[in-house]
Amino acid sequence: MFAREALAALVSAGHDLALVLTQPDRPAGRGLQPVPSAVKRFAAERGLELFQPATLKGEDVLGRLRAAGAEAMVVAAYGLILPEAALRTVPHALNIHASLLPRWRGAAPIQRALLAGDVKSGISVMQMDAGLDSGPVLMQEAVAIAPEDDAGTLHDRLATLGARMIVRALDELAAGCLRPAAQDASRATYAAKLAKRETALDWSRPAAELERAVRAFRPAPGAAASLNGEKLKLWATRVAQGAGSPGTVLGVGDAIVVACGTGALAITELQRAGGARMSAKQFLLGRPLGPGARFDAA
Repeated sequence: MFAREALAALVSAGHDLALVLTQPDRPAGRGLQPVPSAVKRFAAERGLELFQPATLKGEDVLGRLRAAGAEAMVVAAYGLILPEAALRTVPHALNIHASLLPRWRGAAPIQRALLAGDVKSGISVMQMDAGLDSGPVLMQEAVAIAPEDDAGTLHDRLATLGARMIVRALDELAAGCLRPAAQDASRATYAAKLAKRETALDWSRPAAELERAVRAFRPAPGAAASLNGEKLKLWATRVAQGAGSPGTVLGVGDAIVVACGTGALAITELQRAGGARMSAKQFLLGRPLGPGARFDAA
């Protein structure tokens, strides 16, 4: 959605799009059938010229980019570092990045901001260079991270903001109004791609950290835990009062309250493997629990 929003905004603003690039269709779903990206679907609907190279290296690909004759390249959530040769095929290469650079350079800035407990995020429109999100910033705008925000809601707000900003950035670039500002590399932090092991909740951590993790991993891939060997996904939680051995159930009712390294986590929505998401009360109807039961990492 992030890239599709930007593409739609550029079309609505009347920009002439010489070429739309998106990655090749990826297998998805139970049948692992190739599924087109949202960018590809939008481009097909609008009759835009589409290119889906597996890599941006190679003279055939670079030749196609040069032949497009574009004045600017706009990159949004492309998923690959663009080689310097590809950047040189256009006078201006701009990236829409979902953080306030130089904080959270890299692949997962939204999730990392939530995991760290940041109170704000934002969009940076930057000039691309050969580094990882290290180029000069042309435009930046912050948004507050609400206590109830998860990766999905924050992503959607930033996608809308990024789409609006890239249209303004191109207009101001054409007018000669933008002034690039070099990033302070000493303040850079890195938003590494999420690893599956990170989704397993470590009950020895403070409850506040686990509550942030649940939101950071929602709607995907979901925070994972295990109850007496049964794999579960935790979808909604809140910090609660309580103390005990980490992972121990302290109480049940409208929520399942579990002791953490500091404080407790009240689980209000969860999911069994292969099942539907359900409230804690629904879960307890089919899986009675009492104080003393134990959760483990998945």
